[in-house]
Amino acid sequence: MHTFTRFPAPARGWLVPGLLAILALAGCTATPSVEPKAPAPSTRVTQPAQVTTNEDAHSQKFALWVAEFSASARAAGINEATLHSAFDSVQFLPRVIELDRAQPEFTRPVWDYLDNALSIQRITRGQNKLQQLHPQADTIAARYGVPAETILAIWGMESNYGSNFGHIPTIDALATLGFEGRREAWARSQLLAALNILQNGDITRAQMIGSWAGAMGQTQFLPANFLAYAVDADGDGRRDLWGSTADVMASTANFLARSGWQTGQPWGAEVRLPPGFDYARADEQVRQSATAWANEGVRSMDGTPLPALADSTIWLAANAGGPAFLVGPNFRTLLRYNNSTSYALAVSLLAQRLAGGPAVQTPWPRDLQTLTRSQLLALQTALNARGFDCGTPDGMMGSATRRGIRAYQRSQGLPADGYPSLELLQQLQQANTKLP
Repeated sequence: MHTFTRFPAPARGWLVPGLLAILALAGCTATPSVEPKAPAPSTRVTQPAQVTTNEDAHSQKFALWVAEFSASARAAGINEATLHSAFDSVQFLPRVIELDRAQPEFTRPVWDYLDNALSIQRITRGQNKLQQLHPQADTIAARYGVPAETILAIWGMESNYGSNFGHIPTIDALATLGFEGRREAWARSQLLAALNILQNGDITRAQMIGSWAGAMGQTQFLPANFLAYAVDADGDGRRDLWGSTADVMASTANFLARSGWQTGQPWGAEVRLPPGFDYARADEQVRQSATAWANEGVRSMDGTPLPALADSTIWLAANAGGPAFLVGPNFRTLLRYNNSTSYALAVSLLAQRLAGGPAVQTPWPRDLQTLTRSQLLALQTALNARGFDCGTPDGMMGSATRRGIRAYQRSQGLPADGYPSLELLQQLQQANTKLP
């Protein structure tokens, strides 16, 4: 899920000096890597040159970057009026860089995330929205083959049904990220897409706002995804994800439909695993039909047949003692919207609740202590030291780390659920102190 972080508005940023902005739009060819030439030496005694502050120098370099980008955008077909609109008042936002570089030490357990995502207030508000938008939502759902509840769930997750979709100017955020350079190629491509949106007349520069990372509107489309999937559903000639509920719902449904959503299939279901289940099989790479899982003893929570999924996976959101889910292709499609399994589960469960379905029934293992990034880094290092390859230790949980944990758990006769627990870390650290 995209994170909305509020900070004082662009007044905190550095405004591109007017002259440099004009140079940018006039086709200045300077690049950020080329410093302005010093003036020729003079034999006359003049007043001492004014000392340029670090902030002034940084602002000038940002202006030169904007000038260079403007030239490339012009070559890509962006007209002068759009360039003026976008860059005459463009600002560098230091807070965007702080947020982009932030690596929180403490990670949030999935049950805490779901507690917020599936709050009674969000469920109730979503159900009210479904009633209010009933004819319109049903028409859009039928057109794209995506349930109205799923569309509303994404809307609820991304902006609490339009009440909070960020206030950061998209042009400023992307120009800042592009200039900073860590993800310059990505930021440049998204910034060019944003200019095309402005040039198409879908939205004004002042109205184009969203998160610090460039995601826009009530369902947080990145500019490139906007160009690819946004829909003018209300027929006013503009694709408006900021102010048009019809455009918001249709664009979200179109994104999912064109990303592989399979009409008529559920996302999955919570399931009971049989005694002696090999938890190593709860893996994205292990896919088979729901019938095959049923033959292995996997059961639904209420005893009804498992969802008729031809290509499904058993997925554990926590450890072997927590809930288990049978998930299919539509769950994986939600990962195309936001590549986070916690997010995909939250959308799936929220849609289920909006449709009157049950909450998760298996208790979450809330007594488990979630590892910090430093602790996960130590766990990866300890596993590698004992020959259980986790790849390069980075403090981030991924498939390589999960495989390393499972291999170690199997070697110790433990359930191979791949969960990075504090107990596992302590056990490994104690064992490694005995290594020669």
